[in-house]
Amino acid sequence: MINPAGIKIRYVLRPREVTDRTHLQVLSVYRDFGVIPKSSRGDNNNKTPLDLSRYQEVRPGDLVINKMKAWQGSLGVSRHHGIVSPDYLVCSIDRSVHPGFLHHLLRSGPLISEFGRRSKGIRPAQWRLYWEDLAEISIPLPPVGDQRRIAEFLDTETARIDRLVSVREKQTEALAERYMTAVSEMVTPGISRDGERSQLWPWLPLAVPTVRLGYLARVQTGVTVHGAREGTGEDVEHPYLRVANVQGEQIDLDEVKTIIVPASMARRSSLRDGDVVMTEANGNPDNLGRGAVWRDQIPGMIHQNHIFAIRASRGRLLPEYLAALLASKHGRYYFRYTASQVGIATTSASKVLDFPIPIASREQQDAVVRDYVAMRDSASRVKGVLERQLLLLAERRRALIAAAVTGQLDVTTARPTHDRDL
Repeated sequence: MINPAGIKIRYVLRPREVTDRTHLQVLSVYRDFGVIPKSSRGDNNNKTPLDLSRYQEVRPGDLVINKMKAWQGSLGVSRHHGIVSPDYLVCSIDRSVHPGFLHHLLRSGPLISEFGRRSKGIRPAQWRLYWEDLAEISIPLPPVGDQRRIAEFLDTETARIDRLVSVREKQTEALAERYMTAVSEMVTPGISRDGERSQLWPWLPLAVPTVRLGYLARVQTGVTVHGAREGTGEDVEHPYLRVANVQGEQIDLDEVKTIIVPASMARRSSLRDGDVVMTEANGNPDNLGRGAVWRDQIPGMIHQNHIFAIRASRGRLLPEYLAALLASKHGRYYFRYTASQVGIATTSASKVLDFPIPIASREQQDAVVRDYVAMRDSASRVKGVLERQLLLLAERRRALIAAAVTGQLDVTTARPTHDRDL
């Protein structure tokens, strides 16, 4: 809890709302980046309305808060002149407060926790932090000279951490790209090189013969979660696989929920060892269609209707061979090419059954699977190391900011860190 001996936010911030500035650039607020131009991020899929007349002006030095995500840290002091959604809160900052210090203070762990406690709503996705509640929060404010020193120290130290984070993120991206290229060449030789292409599937080399997946497998649909369904005498409780459990080529079983359904319905949606599971929709079209092999980790598992279970004909198509194809460029291109997209990319059982499978003998599939599994496991280990380093860097960043803005760290005597120390 923030020290109540500080000064209330209402005395250092002043809400302002200036609209009809449609000539200015649109800004967005991110937990990781603060206030930046929306156009600078290619992953922002939120559509900007045609009518920007209600968007609010933001001047350099203004504080901008996403009221629905303040409890996640989506706020910051802007360095840009632009406009933001009318759902945001824009405040000017009193001269007694150094903007850089306030930026770090309000994005620190203790304050974000306080925002969460004061946000209102039925569930987290609808929580909002209103000005009346924000205004009553007390914050520690050292003399403005100390604020400036803390801000300068944190700007330097967080920039070092951010540089290393950027390096690790680029390494993660390069690893994913090399992995996909290697798997792609393994299952569809020549796909990453110039050469003649199929007329039907323009990314596939002409020399790669294919057969429709529907000739080698069938697709099973899952149960629909319906809380208002009336119980029956044949109801049974089963663990069920949700969209959240299917993570690309991996199945995450850290949290498994159960569902009560009629026994007949459960039988129609039960998973079997060797089923390849994939989701029917994904917010990122590049991830649509990736599949993981179910190995009966939990007996009696059924699956949700938003997950397809692909059951290959035994002896004709190995599940891991199909998973490798779905992870390859061929799989990515096919599902992007055939996806329906209104908000998020979706596919259908018929499109899954139309997926072209490169023809390979059982011996060829066995050889591909051996190399694929070894490559996948190796890439997963390296990715895990990089992700752990990113988590540690994020933890250090949060701890450093919290210690500096609350006075636990004396920035005048703190030893500057070097990239090699992180």
